[in-house]
Amino acid sequence: MHSVVISGTGIYQPPHTITNAELVEAFNRYVDQENARHADAITAGVREPLTYSSVEFIEKASGIQQRYVLEKTGVLDPARMYPRFTERPDDQLSLMAEIAVDAARKALDAAGRTGDQIDAVLCSAANMQRAYPAMAIEIQQALGAGGYGFDMNVACSSATFAIEQAVNAVRTGSAKCVLVVNPEITSGHQAWNDRDCHFIFGDVCTALIIERADTATSADQWEVVGTKLATQFSNAIRNNFGFLNRCEDSDPNARDKTFRQEGRKVFKEVVPLAAAHIEAHLATLEQAPTAVRRYWLHQANQGMNQLVIKKLVGADASADVAPLILDEFANTASAGSIIAFHKHRADLAAGDLGVICSFGAGYSIGSVVVRKR
Repeated sequence: MHSVVISGTGIYQPPHTITNAELVEAFNRYVDQENARHADAITAGVREPLTYSSVEFIEKASGIQQRYVLEKTGVLDPARMYPRFTERPDDQLSLMAEIAVDAARKALDAAGRTGDQIDAVLCSAANMQRAYPAMAIEIQQALGAGGYGFDMNVACSSATFAIEQAVNAVRTGSAKCVLVVNPEITSGHQAWNDRDCHFIFGDVCTALIIERADTATSADQWEVVGTKLATQFSNAIRNNFGFLNRCEDSDPNARDKTFRQEGRKVFKEVVPLAAAHIEAHLATLEQAPTAVRRYWLHQANQGMNQLVIKKLVGADASADVAPLILDEFANTASAGSIIAFHKHRADLAAGDLGVICSFGAGYSIGSVVVRKR
């Protein structure tokens, strides 16, 4: 069995930002249009009027201040409210593969590796651009990697679940150097016209190189001390969009079948699950939560992260203990905890312990305990 390290990370950051003010202005114009269109039904009492959003509401509910997106004009068009992407021919690199390759090359550079030294590619994200061929195999070809590739989807826990698969492959010797990529084009499955969730998501892609410790050459290495995964079924976060929709003869005027959640229920149920999961994982490694120098948590909600840390260490979460990136990036699904790890690890010293943890639909929870070498 081989010791395993994370030897490099990379991030693709989209070119456009949408501030809360921009988002609210577009959303409220949509509300005016819809309320005017259904004025008779609203007056008759058979339809509730839509309610305005506000910057104050968004920041109080989430802590989010802006988000990055691949395309913003379509999102901010009240008559459309989803991105405008150009369809690509089959012989052209797909959009999801394109951003994954960008992040992957940055991670390879950080690890001192080249594409042909990768012998497995795991593409793990909350939503895949297509069912097949696997995005991972397209990314593998674009990088000149060998071995194999496959896609994974465990919603917002996709990255940590993929890390465990990569670690196990390297530890047992079935692979020497694995690329994990998390391309999240959340703007494509975000309900931008739903007040309860129109502000939640942002686009990004993260990448990690996971390899044998005895062959790693980068100056920045993180030993994977342990991984732990758990799932517990819940309908509180759900995406019903899929190929069977066209067979169902659904109401064409109904809300689309992409992301929806019962936010308050999720908050109430996931926080204790996540805290207990991390504490139990650390206990198997004979470590106390207070021995952890830094927690890189899933970036869905500022209040959620603060409460998870408070349950673990008995104190309010400081940026030093549990850094937040969702104020800038919003919720980036599986990539959030990896962005936090990518941006907030340089100040840790050799021997420091850290926890990368994600939690989301499923419910699914994944934790990765790492130690700075």
